[in-house]
Amino acid sequence: MPLPSSSVAAAGRDGTERRVDGGRSANDDTTRGTMKAFWEEHCTTASLQDVMLDSKAVVLDEKEKPEIMAMLPDLKELRILELGAGIGRYTRLLAETAAHVTAVDFVQKFIEKNEEVNGAKYESIDFVCGDVMRLQLEENSFDLVFSNWLLMYLSDSEVERLAERMLRWVKPGGRIFFRESCHRQSGDRRRSSSNPTKYRDPKHYHHVFETVQIKSASDIFGLELDFSRCVRTYLQLKNNPHQMCWTWLKVIATDASHSSQGFFGHQSMRQFLDQQQYSVTGILRYEKMFGKNFVSTGGPETTAEFVPKLNLQPGEQVLDVGSGLGGGALYMAENYGVDVLGLDLSTNMVHIALGRAISCARGSVIYEVSDVTKRHFRDGSFDVIYSRDTLLHIKNKAELFKTFYRWLKPGGRILISDYCCGEGEWSDSFKAYVEQRHYTLHSVKHYGKLLADAGFSDVAADDYSQQFSDVLLREINRATAEKDELIKEFSQKDYDDLVTGWQAKVKRVRDGDQAWGLFAATKRVASDE
Repeated sequence: MPLPSSSVAAAGRDGTERRVDGGRSANDDTTRGTMKAFWEEHCTTASLQDVMLDSKAVVLDEKEKPEIMAMLPDLKELRILELGAGIGRYTRLLAETAAHVTAVDFVQKFIEKNEEVNGAKYESIDFVCGDVMRLQLEENSFDLVFSNWLLMYLSDSEVERLAERMLRWVKPGGRIFFRESCHRQSGDRRRSSSNPTKYRDPKHYHHVFETVQIKSASDIFGLELDFSRCVRTYLQLKNNPHQMCWTWLKVIATDASHSSQGFFGHQSMRQFLDQQQYSVTGILRYEKMFGKNFVSTGGPETTAEFVPKLNLQPGEQVLDVGSGLGGGALYMAENYGVDVLGLDLSTNMVHIALGRAISCARGSVIYEVSDVTKRHFRDGSFDVIYSRDTLLHIKNKAELFKTFYRWLKPGGRILISDYCCGEGEWSDSFKAYVEQRHYTLHSVKHYGKLLADAGFSDVAADDYSQQFSDVLLREINRATAEKDELIKEFSQKDYDDLVTGWQAKVKRVRDGDQAWGLFAATKRVASDE
C-alpha cells in the first residue's frame, strides 16, 4: 500500500470523521517504509499464519484469545479504538459486546481481510487503513484503546509520541491495553536478515507509559498501571514468558500516584520500592539472606513449614500476594500441582521472577505487576490467597481483607505471615524505622480481629516472634560464614547493611517493639453464612 502523502479522511459509520494526517519527518517515513516492506515480504495471503509468523498459529490463536479478552474490562457500551487491528483476530471479539469499534491498520490487505470477515456482520465497526502515527482523532473520544503487537514495530521516539496520543484519545477513567513481544521474537517462522522489529525490555514500555503526561484546560493527566503480566498461553506452549500485556488507567496526574510529593519524593509507591528497598541490587542481596528465589523470612524453610497448612489440592487456583522472586509460587506449583498467579507491586521483582519462570511446570505460575489494593478480580476467583511479609506496606488492611473475602470461593483459605508490632507503646527508634519503611503495622491480636471483622471464620492469629528471631539469627550466621562471597558479589557496605539490619530486627523483637504473626482463616460456605 503506498503511504499517503497528504491527509486522508475516512467517514465512520457513526458519522465521525477519521483523519490520517500526512505530517511526519523523513526519519518516520523511513521507519514506516521499512516496516511496510517487512510485512509485504512475510505476509502474502493475509492468513493467520502470516499475521502471527508462527507454524502453530491456529493453536496459539485459539488459546490466547480468551486469555487476552479476560484481561479487558467489561466492554458493554464502550467505544473502542483498536490500533494494529490486522485481519481482525480481536476486532470481532471486541465488536460482539462494544458499542463501537474503530479498527485501524496500515497494511491494506490486512484491513481489507478484516472488513471482508467482520464488516457485514458488525455495523458498529469502522475500518481505517492508515498509519497510527498519522491518525487524527478527537481527544477523550474512546473508553478503551486496544493494541496487540504494535509498539514493537515503532521506533523509540514513535512509541513515546504514540503513548501521548493514546492518552489524549482515551477518556478520563478509560483504559489503554497493549500486548508486545519482549526480549525476543515469539513466532517460529524464519524472518529476513533485516527484521526491523524492536524486542524491547518490558521496563522500557513501563517507563514510557508511567511517565507520559498531557495538559488540558484545567488538569494534568497521566496513566496509572492497572496490571502488567505475561501471556500464559505462550509460557505453556512455547516456554516463552516474554509475551507481555499492560493495562493502564487514565487519571488526573495530581493524584497520589503521580504526585512528586507522594512517596518521599517519588512519583508512586512502586517507584519508591523499585528505587529504594527493592532496587535490583537490594533484591539480590536480600535473596542472599533468605535463599534462592525468596525475599521473605526463612525462605524455603518457613515455606515448607507453612504451605502444608493450606491443604492444597491439584488444580486449585492460588493468588500469591507479594510474590517477590517467586519462591513460594514455584514451591506450591511444583509440589502440589496448583496454578498460581503471583502479584507484586515491584517491577524489579516481577521482571527477575519472569526470567526464572520457565524453570517450573509450563504455565502453572504467572507473575504480574499490580497494586493489590486497586486490582479487580471476579468474586470467587481463587481457592487460596497466600501472602508472605507483604501486607505491612498496605495502610487499609481492613478493606483489603474484605476484598480477599470476595475473591475467594466459598470454603477458600487464606494464609498470611506479616510483620506486626508489640502490644505496648513504640520506642522512638521503632517509630522512625516504621516511618522510613512506609509500613503500617498492627499487633498480632488486632491483625486477627481485622480478618474476623472481614467475615472470615476459623481465624488463627499466632505469634511467631520467637521463631522470627531464631530464623534471623540463623540467617546472620549464614551471612557471616559467606562474608567473603557476599562482599565479592556486592560490597563491604552491602554486607554490613544486611548484618546490622538483621541484628536490628532481633533487637526490636527482644525489646517488644516488633513481632511476627502467622494468620490462617477460611471463607464460610453458603450454609455457614
